[in-house]
Amino acid sequence: MMLTKCKISVAKSAGFCFGVDRAIKMVYNELDNRNNIVTLGPIIHNQNVVDDLKARGVYPVELDEVSEGQTVVIRSHGVGSEVYKKLDELGVDIVDATCPFVAKIHNIAREKSSDGHVILIAGDASHPEVKGIMGHCLGECYVFENCTEFENLVKNRNFSSKKVAILAQTTYNKNMWKECVPFFEKYLPGAEICETICNATNIRQNEAEELAKKADLMVIAGGRHSSNTHKLKAICEQYCKCVLVENAEDLRNCGLDLTKAKFIGISAGASTPGYIIKEVQDTMSELLNNVDNTVDEEFNLEAIDKTLKKIYPGAKVEGTVESVNDTEVIVDIGTKHTGYVALSELTDDPGKKPADIVSVGDTIELIVIKTSDTDGTVMLSKKRVDADKSFQKIKDAAESGEILEGIVTNVVKGGVLVSADGVKVFVPASQAAPRRDFDLNDLLKQTVKFKILEVNDVKQRAVGSVRAVAREEKAAAQSKFFDTASVGAEMEGVVKSITDYGVFVDLGGVDGLVRRADLSWNRIKHPSDVVSIGDKVTVKIKDIDPETKKVSLTYKKDSENPWEIFVNNYQVGQDVKATIVSITSFGAFAQIIDGIDGLIHISQIANQRVNNVADILSVGDEVDCRITEIDADKKRISLSRRALLDDEEVEETDAE
Repeated sequence: MMLTKCKISVAKSAGFCFGVDRAIKMVYNELDNRNNIVTLGPIIHNQNVVDDLKARGVYPVELDEVSEGQTVVIRSHGVGSEVYKKLDELGVDIVDATCPFVAKIHNIAREKSSDGHVILIAGDASHPEVKGIMGHCLGECYVFENCTEFENLVKNRNFSSKKVAILAQTTYNKNMWKECVPFFEKYLPGAEICETICNATNIRQNEAEELAKKADLMVIAGGRHSSNTHKLKAICEQYCKCVLVENAEDLRNCGLDLTKAKFIGISAGASTPGYIIKEVQDTMSELLNNVDNTVDEEFNLEAIDKTLKKIYPGAKVEGTVESVNDTEVIVDIGTKHTGYVALSELTDDPGKKPADIVSVGDTIELIVIKTSDTDGTVMLSKKRVDADKSFQKIKDAAESGEILEGIVTNVVKGGVLVSADGVKVFVPASQAAPRRDFDLNDLLKQTVKFKILEVNDVKQRAVGSVRAVAREEKAAAQSKFFDTASVGAEMEGVVKSITDYGVFVDLGGVDGLVRRADLSWNRIKHPSDVVSIGDKVTVKIKDIDPETKKVSLTYKKDSENPWEIFVNNYQVGQDVKATIVSITSFGAFAQIIDGIDGLIHISQIANQRVNNVADILSVGDEVDCRITEIDADKKRISLSRRALLDDEEVEETDAE
């Protein structure tokens, strides 16, 4: 019996859309700089992401649960104008992660309704995005979910004498929208139809639809409360059987009959992380392989010669290496089968080839993975045998606290798998990522150091921590830093993060703060005007507090001190050109050189009484004036425009 090989195809656009990806990154970025962060409702309709944020101290709340001192993240769905007003009244910090495409709809709704338009919204009235859109309408607004609801709406209300604008929720079903357009034109021929369905939604729905037309089964991965995920399912189930799963475990529990499947399509909602899509894809492959194994085993029981050596998945055998190529090893295990050991079952080291591990003639221990009497082949693993031997080393390391090295082979739900001498050690995300916003996929194929936290001898499983090693290394680096560093010393560092009040620089295990005033001698609007994250900078230690482990730094160079430049090049009585930078009631401040301003007192602006400085001078004016006083200690300079005007009058009098 032979099964037709089933093809699995994943839609290219499956997973996070731009707006969702942007919102999530904004939350994780804020975790580096702030505490007491909450999201106004779940940041996205995906419980896995919400649970991860909860583990990091970020909880979803309702508006009436927000309290003073919190940082409130507005999710990508957006909120109405009254919510912004309420948050302002509470005095909380707001991080607005509203999707730019949703914000565009807010602007349309606000502008059109302020111009007297009635706003009709195609979407789900209970969806937070739709509620947010309604919250920006300044007049009449109504929601309809489909063509029938639209038709009933216009029949029950008289819109004939009113201006009407029709728009849609960004994730509205594009096929439904197409069906509704003729109704718009029939009942409201003068209405302004706004195309507001997100292009990413269009692409995702189109790709899913094309897959569904060819598939025997469509799997949609996404949150059960996600509107756009349900719309994908609705589109696909018009063409084939379709299931919605939140994760790989849901897929295992679906009870799907895959024996006749020839083509399976996978797509995912805009709130579905990439790792869940990968898990669903891998699990589907596993389920299909299990179907194949069942058929093969049934065939073997009927066809295999009783006199031959029996082999089965999980059996340990010895094999002699007959040939070695770049991708696999062929072995003789003493049966009618040809034995194959793929490179992936020899080692997890991406830098090694089969010839680096075994040679022709070697006798090696192996475990049977899968047999096929139809093809006369057996798939084998050396790596799994080595893993049994290596597990004892893992147990020993757990007792001794030894630091181990391994290669990250997989990103899985909740963390990564690290292979150390053939043993797969699970490292939870909280113990793998160096920082909160880190993408675990960046660790794939990387060599990492880790310690063993826990060992399950019965299941031969181990839990490790990369961060434990990082913490020890950081502690050692900190100890060395505080033993050797001194105030005034210059050091090289890397800009780690930027806040409104300054810049944090990684000095190698120790973070130092360069406050805004210590970044530049010149006026700056924001620290990001001077440096960017990742920049290598030379800083000077300004202060060290070994007890609190706080280090203050300065980025300003003494050689660039504008006061030093000024006192070396200017003196009292010197005439200069200066630019007015600000106006006050008592005078005007004028910039002589970058970073150095002098005060032209109101009495020194003109050779006549001045009641209002702005009547004479404006910001940006270039004026001639004389330096009348320099107080280097207080860093004050007095200027006089009147002195020059008086000189001109004296010259004119002398000429007469």
